[in-house]
Amino acid sequence: MKKHYVLLCITLLCSLTILAQNGNIKGVIADENGMTVPGATVVIEELKKGTVSDFDGNFTIVNIPQGTYHLTIKYLGYSDFKQEAVVSDSETISINVILKSRDTELDEVEITGYSLGGQARALNIQKNKQNITNIVSTEQIGKFPDANIGDAVKRIPGITMQVDQGEARNIIIRGLSPQLNSVTLNGSRIPSAEGDNRNVQMDLIPADMIQTIEVSKAVTPDMDADALGGSVNLITRTSPQGFRLSATAGSGVSYITNKRILNGSFLLGDKSNDGKFGYMLSASFNDTDFGSDNVEAEWEDEFEYNAFDDEDNLQEVEVTPYAKVSEIREYLVQRIRRSFSANFDYKLNDNNNIYFKSIYNWRDDRENRFALSQEILDGEDIAPGDFTVDGSGYLTSFPVEVKRQSKGGINNSRNKNRRLEDQRMFNFSLGGEHLANALQIDWMASFSKASEERLNERYLEYEGEYNIIFNNSQRKPLFTPLNMDDTDLNNFEFGELTEENQYTEEKDFNLFTNFKLPLNLFQQEDGFLKFGVRARLKNKNRDNDFTEYSPESAGFEFLGGVPTRDYSDINFLAGRQYATGAFATPEFLGGLNLNDAAQFEAEGLPEEYLTANFDVDENVYAGYAMTSQKLSNNLSMLVGLRLEHTRINSIGNELIFDVDGDFAGTNPLEDESSYTNILPGIHLKYDATDNTVFRFAWTNTLARPNYVDLVPFREINNEDEEIYLGNSELDPTTSMNFDVMAEHYFKSVGILSAGVFYKDIKDFVYTSQSEDTNGYEVYQPLNGEGATVLGAEFSLQRQLDFLPGFAKNFSIYLNYTYLTSDAKGIKNEDGEERSDLDLPQTAPNMFNASLGYASKNLSLRLSGNYSDSYIDEIGGRAFEDRYYDEQFFLDFNANISINKNLSLYVDLNNITNQPLRYFQGEKSRTMQMEYYGRRLTFGLKYDLFKL
Repeated sequence: MKKHYVLLCITLLCSLTILAQNGNIKGVIADENGMTVPGATVVIEELKKGTVSDFDGNFTIVNIPQGTYHLTIKYLGYSDFKQEAVVSDSETISINVILKSRDTELDEVEITGYSLGGQARALNIQKNKQNITNIVSTEQIGKFPDANIGDAVKRIPGITMQVDQGEARNIIIRGLSPQLNSVTLNGSRIPSAEGDNRNVQMDLIPADMIQTIEVSKAVTPDMDADALGGSVNLITRTSPQGFRLSATAGSGVSYITNKRILNGSFLLGDKSNDGKFGYMLSASFNDTDFGSDNVEAEWEDEFEYNAFDDEDNLQEVEVTPYAKVSEIREYLVQRIRRSFSANFDYKLNDNNNIYFKSIYNWRDDRENRFALSQEILDGEDIAPGDFTVDGSGYLTSFPVEVKRQSKGGINNSRNKNRRLEDQRMFNFSLGGEHLANALQIDWMASFSKASEERLNERYLEYEGEYNIIFNNSQRKPLFTPLNMDDTDLNNFEFGELTEENQYTEEKDFNLFTNFKLPLNLFQQEDGFLKFGVRARLKNKNRDNDFTEYSPESAGFEFLGGVPTRDYSDINFLAGRQYATGAFATPEFLGGLNLNDAAQFEAEGLPEEYLTANFDVDENVYAGYAMTSQKLSNNLSMLVGLRLEHTRINSIGNELIFDVDGDFAGTNPLEDESSYTNILPGIHLKYDATDNTVFRFAWTNTLARPNYVDLVPFREINNEDEEIYLGNSELDPTTSMNFDVMAEHYFKSVGILSAGVFYKDIKDFVYTSQSEDTNGYEVYQPLNGEGATVLGAEFSLQRQLDFLPGFAKNFSIYLNYTYLTSDAKGIKNEDGEERSDLDLPQTAPNMFNASLGYASKNLSLRLSGNYSDSYIDEIGGRAFEDRYYDEQFFLDFNANISINKNLSLYVDLNNITNQPLRYFQGEKSRTMQMEYYGRRLTFGLKYDLFKL
């Protein structure tokens, strides 16, 4: 055994000695504007040895014997570049390459190289990737400064977005819910400011701060494994090879409020004369004053009333489903988004360089909300003459409790009488790339933080009762007062006045190191061995409070006695029949001095917030090893193994109530858990031709439970007879994934691709709803047994340059994704397993279509985005299931070049006035419909390049 060990050491020593004697080539590739070129193929013709440039245009070829060689650089949309290189033993030589686009050499093609640049970059990276990936440049999809990164991502095949206040916020990859996907910034995980989940707010990051979007649908062992649906990597802009200055300034209008939009951005970058130091500074600003028109309903299929003046003996009546709750809401929102980025890189020598990358995103949402809520009275409060049911079983009238609620904030320079939601996210990264003979080393340390703060959030509510007529429309349910005199503001009595403060933050420290060595096991070149380690240390905590105030002075007793304003709007987008009516004004609510004990008695209500507070530490330690080998000239394989160990410490709260149901105290609850995942993977890539690629992948991934689900909290609501529980023993969701993909790349810069994928999912998390022995509804997150997802993707992206005349300037962008899923182990409120469910939040059909026209000075694009309806939240039974309805967005944008550096842009969003809609059980049964209206933006963009 000892002899074998000595022999192995001698063999390794000899191999390293040989590697140390050979030389290396490092270089950077840029276009004629000085912008770096990622995804270019670099080949040493004499050795048939090569590599691919990274996202910053850098490339490295190691272990080259001494001699003179000829390098060939190939890139879709660009002419081949050839250069001679002289390699010496134990030395690294540097080469700078400037590519010229083909269209600069073909007079008959009118499209400029710059307009093709983004698309060419994206497709070249995608083509040369070992794994199944979609790459999109933000320039390629034609988005302008007012767009967030979510609007850009939704154009990618297999991607759809959940909408919040009319903007794309939460990402769904291949139909899988946001918490099953990961979002990283330059390879470092982005923390989430959301209090109850891991979702990354994609509407927090402006699109113009990002250079490239990389969506990995089959992850490799050197990537974080918590990407069950996929991983989105947002790559910020890096320093150019020459001077670049770009600026935009624009305005617009939000049609729902007819108020202005302001936006602007700039970026400045350059390289020092000796090429060692580079920088890129950028900033973005967007101010939008908008809103939304919202109608909500909750449906019931059971009805009972107090027939015998005995509340313990209620009479049931068989009725068709009816809306037991109706809400009409008017939102007025000002959203200010700011973003700043500073990136620096420094070349120490030919073998060593370091970089620093940073981004700071800050968004203020100022919101007023005016909500008219009407809910049917409890059965014991409904007398025989209080309701009517027609011969078909339709409940046509009944008594309701009515609430008129104003939502706002204090009167200061930040809140401005509105609820202020202050969201921030920053990331600072320091890294380096080093070459020690043939050993390539890269490392990065990063610190990120996301926070959401909502201070002095106020609600003032007045209550009344009256009878209503129900129109029994499932699509557009409406309650109309039976007697309009009942709606007089003096009939609404003071209900409650509250103020709450909320703060959530997530801190994330990342450290990783990768090592890469040449290794050829099958007598082919370009093989390598790569291994590394990673630590991700995360803390998430939430600290909320809630106080109720009782007025000590007169003047608050009736709504008619305080300043009010009527917010009814005949142009209400859900329909003019929905009238919100009058509410206490934001100025009155914001001007109240709640700290004046002579005017208000304050009472803290821990039962309203304590179970939402938590503190969770989650530490993940990972290591991996993988090798990429060429099995033949056309077939390559990447195989590897990743190990991730997770340790969690969570602290929550238990609420204690006395026998009367009043709050009696609280206890902290603490728990620890840990688990280890072993995750192998194989990727095969077959290059049938230079432009046709076939891919296969077998991967294993996971998704960790939401933090709020892991917290060991317990809350009993005796009034509503409900119990809410956490579950610190939840297992992570795991998935075994199979992918097959075929891609053909057009020389004119385009792609035709098709593929299928299958996921075998274990231990997915859902919220169980059951009934205990006391008749209380119990809600708790549990692991389901398993689920399967089968899907197919198709994509076509093509310049129609084969058409005659001006028609060759048209381009099309099409992609379609279909999937079907099945979930097992979900039980209804009676404890019986349901067999009729898809995996929650899996959209079965997704489609993108875009028709573009681009001449030398004009570009136009009409883009559509469709996603199918899907189950969003599982109820206690099928009738109570909540579905996210299908949506279709249509956008138009245009760009006119005034001269080489200056252009005018126009962008019209949401032409279809697509609402956010949920339905309950059946598609026709509206649960929520929220309209945002159209938005028009326009402005000027200035770009200056100088090598």
